[in-house]
Amino acid sequence: MSSAENKMAERAPGKRRPVSAARQLAAASVGNAVEWYDWYTYTFLATYIAAQIFPKSASNSLVPLLSTFAVFAVGFFMRPIGGLLMGAVADRRGRRAALTVTILLMGGSSLLVGLTPTYAAAGVLAPVILVLARLLQGLSVGGEFAASTTFLVESAGPGRRGLFSSFQYVSTTIGQLVASGIAALLVANLAPATMDSWGWRVPFVLGALLSLVGFWVRSGAEETRSEEQAKAPRPGLFEALRRHPRESLLICGITAGGTLAYYTWTSYLPTYAELNAGVTKSDALLAGTLSLTFFAVLQPITGMVSDRFGRKPLLLMFGIGFALLSVPLLRALDDSFVTLLLVQCAGMILLSGFTAISAAVNAETFPARVRAAGIGFPYSLTVALFGGTAPYIGTLFKDLGQAGLFPVYVAVLCLVSSAVYLRLPETAHRPLER
Repeated sequence: MSSAENKMAERAPGKRRPVSAARQLAAASVGNAVEWYDWYTYTFLATYIAAQIFPKSASNSLVPLLSTFAVFAVGFFMRPIGGLLMGAVADRRGRRAALTVTILLMGGSSLLVGLTPTYAAAGVLAPVILVLARLLQGLSVGGEFAASTTFLVESAGPGRRGLFSSFQYVSTTIGQLVASGIAALLVANLAPATMDSWGWRVPFVLGALLSLVGFWVRSGAEETRSEEQAKAPRPGLFEALRRHPRESLLICGITAGGTLAYYTWTSYLPTYAELNAGVTKSDALLAGTLSLTFFAVLQPITGMVSDRFGRKPLLLMFGIGFALLSVPLLRALDDSFVTLLLVQCAGMILLSGFTAISAAVNAETFPARVRAAGIGFPYSLTVALFGGTAPYIGTLFKDLGQAGLFPVYVAVLCLVSSAVYLRLPETAHRPLER
C-alpha cells in the first residue's frame, strides 16, 4: 500500500475500506473535466445559442442587454463568488461535500442551458433562463477550483503534491478537448438547420449526464479534511481574507501572470494568429488542438520535477521565460501552420511551470482551516480580471491599431508575477499543515 493510501486508511472512520490514491485522483479529475467540458461547450456553441435565445430581430430592448450580460460578464465574474462560497463549504463541511455541490450545480446548469426555450417560444423569459444558467455555471467553476485544488493536494502522499496538483490542468485540458471535439463532430455531421434547431442542445444534455458520472465517482472518495479540523469551530465566510491578507495578496500575485499567459496561449492564440498573422481558421484550430494535447502530457512530468527540485525554479522558469519571450514568440507568427504550432508548443513548455504546480503552491500558502476559501476567492478574482479579459484586451489593441502592445502586456504582467515568485518561500519539501 502506498504512503497516500496508508494516510487515508488512518483517517477512514469506522470500518470503511481505505480509498486508493487513484480513486482520489479520479474523483477530483473526472469531476473537474466534466465541469470544464460544460464551461467550454457554451463557449464553442455560443453563436448557435445567441441565434436562438438572443435574436437580432427581438423587439424587447432587454434582449441585447441580457445577451451582453450573459455572454461576457456572468460567466467569469460569478467565479470569485463561487470560489468564496464553495471554498467556505469545503472548509466548514468538508472537501467532498463541496465537490458534490459543484458537480451537481454544473450538471443542473448544463441541463438548464440544454432545455432553455427559444426566444420565439418564450420571449424575454428565454434569455433570463440562460442568464440564470450562466450564474450557476460561474458559481460552480469558481467553487470547483477551490475545492478540487485543496482535495487534490491534501490527497497526495509525501513528495507527490506536485504530481497530484498537475492533474488539475490535465483534467481541465481534457474537458476542453472533449468539448471542442463533440462540438466539431456535431457541426460536421448535422445540417446547419438541424444545429440551429436542436443540435446545439445535445452537448449540454450530455454534460448533465456526465455530471452524474462525476457525482458517482466523487461519492466514493475519502474526505481529506482532518478529524481535528472537522471538530474545530467553523471558520467565518471572510476569515481567510481577514486573518490572512498577505496570503490572499500572494495568491493574486502568483496567479496574475499565469492566468493571462494561460488564456492567451490555450484560448486566444488561434484567434490572435488569424487576426495578426493571416493563419487560416482550420490551421489555427488544428494547431490549438495538437498543442493542448502536448500541454496535457507535460503537466504530470512538470509536477514530478517540482516534487524533486522545488516549486520556485519552475515558477521562475515560467515567469521570466514569458517576460523575455512573449514578444519575440508572438511576433514570430506568420501564416505558416508549422510556425504557429512551434510557437504554441514553446509557450506550453514554459506555461507548464505555472499550471502544473499552481494548485500545490496555492494549497501550501494557506493553513488547513481556511485553505479552500483562502484559495478560491483571490484566485478566481484574479482569473476574472486578467485571464477572462485576455481575448478582449488583445482584440482591443488590434482595433486601436496597436496589436504589438498585447505581447508587451503579457510580458509585463509575467514579470510582475516573477517578482512575487522570487520572494516566495520554497514549500515543496515542507509537510502540509492539516
